[in-house]
Amino acid sequence: MFDIVALKKLIQEKAVRLNDAADVADEILSLVGEARFVLIGEASHGTHEFYRCRAEITKRLIAERGFSAVAVEADFPDAYRVNRFVRGFGADETADRALSNFQRFPLWMWRNHDVLEFVQWLREHNANKTQPEQAGFYGIDLYSLHASIEAVLSYLDKVDPDAAKQARSRYSCFEHFGEDAQSYGYAASYDTRFSCEDEVIKQLLDLQRRAADYANRDGFIARDEYFFAEQNAQLVKNAEEYYRQMFRGRVSSWNLRDRHMAESLDALTLHLENETQPAKIVVWAHNSHLGDARATEMGERGEWNVGQLVREKYGIEAVRLIGFTTFEGTVAASDNWGEPAQLKKVRPAHKDSYELIFHETELAQFFLDLRDKETEEALRRPQLERAIGVIYRPESERISHYFTAVLSEQFDGVIHFDQTRHVEPLEKAASRTHEDAPETFPTGM
Repeated sequence: MFDIVALKKLIQEKAVRLNDAADVADEILSLVGEARFVLIGEASHGTHEFYRCRAEITKRLIAERGFSAVAVEADFPDAYRVNRFVRGFGADETADRALSNFQRFPLWMWRNHDVLEFVQWLREHNANKTQPEQAGFYGIDLYSLHASIEAVLSYLDKVDPDAAKQARSRYSCFEHFGEDAQSYGYAASYDTRFSCEDEVIKQLLDLQRRAADYANRDGFIARDEYFFAEQNAQLVKNAEEYYRQMFRGRVSSWNLRDRHMAESLDALTLHLENETQPAKIVVWAHNSHLGDARATEMGERGEWNVGQLVREKYGIEAVRLIGFTTFEGTVAASDNWGEPAQLKKVRPAHKDSYELIFHETELAQFFLDLRDKETEEALRRPQLERAIGVIYRPESERISHYFTAVLSEQFDGVIHFDQTRHVEPLEKAASRTHEDAPETFPTGM
């Protein structure tokens, strides 16, 4: 029989108390050990404590453990503008300006004060270092079809105008649908005459054939700029497939998106590593993307995610998965896709959830090492776990925002903040709707 009293007592004994969201206990760094990939989640896309604590962990990994990049659940072109800023070769003079490409819904997810502070710190950290010694900032998500097309064309206009003309001809296939990639996907999934699949594959292969010439023209910056162009061309290929798959079911589109994020991480790893030092990368994304899907009901539905794929490729000892939980508080989220952020009250956690168990330990905030054998065994029983995306609907919370998981198999460590508050957006203006709603609509994770 499940002994909840004994479990709470064990957690109280094993938990490492944290003073606040900026407190990074040495035990967290000890959990990382020699791992090359540290995937740090969030239980919502709008909670200050998750963003702040994640940033503080990342700072220490960069400063003390030699991590060379942060890969985030964001569009590649938008994040690359930040990368240029933190490395000192962009046109932006402030972190706020560097984040200004983030103009789509959900605007607050990256344009908030916690991200702003981290980006400024990263710029200062990199200031007196050579380009290969610096830490970069990269997006690995899938949604920027048209922005990525423009990025490829802009790059080719500078380095190879004739190739740019050919690329424009190939990408013109999408022009029948304007900026509406979802309409393209609907049409192409039912009538192959509308498909741009062959054209985007040809463009990617053409760019890759010219890689040696483009990437070796001017040292590290030229290599990084070529990587930017190639990844955007790869993204166009994968996004084209993604939008065709949207109308064939959630599992197919979810898996394609997370496969793309994992493959983007692989490409970044190859790009950053050198003969003397392997790449070491921190990943920021939602718990649902980074906690091993095999330990959740997602896996039972045939879904995989980034955490699972990275563990499978690099081995469990090279990877650390860290999740967050909260009992109650406030969160920045919307009622519906494309609407401005609201400061919404997070209901107290469900009676059958991990979050309630953590709440009843009466510890305000703590870290729990799930690789500890006693803790791992004690938390091997399936429980509900909460997941709030960019949309939060408390009136249907059990159906909309909970799933079953085995926490000690899902993560290597978990950080719990019993009371949390919303992130502070940089502006109060309404967010511009993204060109398409993702497959995670309506929860938006």
